[in-house]
Amino acid sequence: MRRGQLRDYFAGVGVKRLSAVDAEPVVSNQHEVGTTREMRRQFLGEDQHRRFPAIYVWLGEDQDGFTAEGSATHYNAREQKPRAAEWRLYYPSNPVTEAMRERDTLFLAMTNDGLLYFIVASDGSTSKRQLSWLFGLNPMGRSFVSREVTDDEPELDFAARFILDEIGIEFEEPEADRLDAIIDQFGVAFPKTVEFSDLARLTLPEVRAEDDPDLALVTWLSHEEALFRRLERKIVVTRLDEGFHDESGATDVDGFIRFSLSVQNRRKSRMGQSLEHHLEAVFRAHEIAYARGAVTENNQRPDFLFPSEEAYRAAPEAGYAYLTMLGAKSSCKDRWRQVLAEASKIPRKHLLTLEPGISELQTSQMANSDLQLVVPQSIQKTYTNDQCAWLWNVGEFIRDVRARACM
Repeated sequence: MRRGQLRDYFAGVGVKRLSAVDAEPVVSNQHEVGTTREMRRQFLGEDQHRRFPAIYVWLGEDQDGFTAEGSATHYNAREQKPRAAEWRLYYPSNPVTEAMRERDTLFLAMTNDGLLYFIVASDGSTSKRQLSWLFGLNPMGRSFVSREVTDDEPELDFAARFILDEIGIEFEEPEADRLDAIIDQFGVAFPKTVEFSDLARLTLPEVRAEDDPDLALVTWLSHEEALFRRLERKIVVTRLDEGFHDESGATDVDGFIRFSLSVQNRRKSRMGQSLEHHLEAVFRAHEIAYARGAVTENNQRPDFLFPSEEAYRAAPEAGYAYLTMLGAKSSCKDRWRQVLAEASKIPRKHLLTLEPGISELQTSQMANSDLQLVVPQSIQKTYTNDQCAWLWNVGEFIRDVRARACM
């Protein structure tokens, strides 16, 4: 099934590292950034005083983020003057522009219908690396580096869709209606997550974890995500058509807000649960003994413990070499540190994540904390070569668990 392309969402993008003049009105009092001739040719155009609707997005360390809606105005500051044109993009003050600082990275991306995404990623953050990979651009010097997004680029894979979701881009598979026959059985209600995960695997009988655990895990997750989004859209449309009214017939604003929050919370919790369900299927396919959610010291509950909770309890405080633990987090952020406190009899921790392009600073901190990061092979392309030399994939983790079982 076709997965869509970046061109389905964006016409062009530019990136630059912010200077003090760009980012800090206390220094410049300008509230604007200069655009280049290439950007104007590729996607911005040269309509004097064109006012773009804009979404401002701030992504800080550990992907702490917030957004603001507004506008941005593109104008030639030297109109009707003999000197060469000087085009600038004026931005109003808002929480995002107030948070950005010198050396942060600005991604200016325009959608096909003329909406500007003004995305600021803090210096050295995971978000900066993810967006640079997604858009295929890195900042160089003081000016924007830009490109037009074309329709001959690869389809969006799991990592690309992960990043689009992080910046709030709603997407649906271009051929999503083909999934209706699978989800019609649920009507307008969500099944339990384990049932949805089982269904995703059942409807992909050609995918075998025995052959390639990395490919199987990502393929199952991608298929379940497509099924979930299709069913979610159906349920949300039905609920919106019903409207939000209280007993008196007045518009129920609180009810709408509660429904909106429930949609967002379900998305966040579902992916983590789905990851664990599909990992279980991988381990079963490879006949790996494991315990899920076993209780260790101080009521800690590592996601997976190998070979069993009983073996862990019987081990001395120093542990045994055949014991292994694995945390599973769809996105790391700063939560990877939680894994360090789980299963104290196992000094070397393992953490599997679907997070693309985690910053080198964070992976160095993980390595220094004796934590081994496990990333499915297809997502590792978003990391640097040095990081990839250290990362494990799912197959390597399985081989390690098997080797330990023989000790």
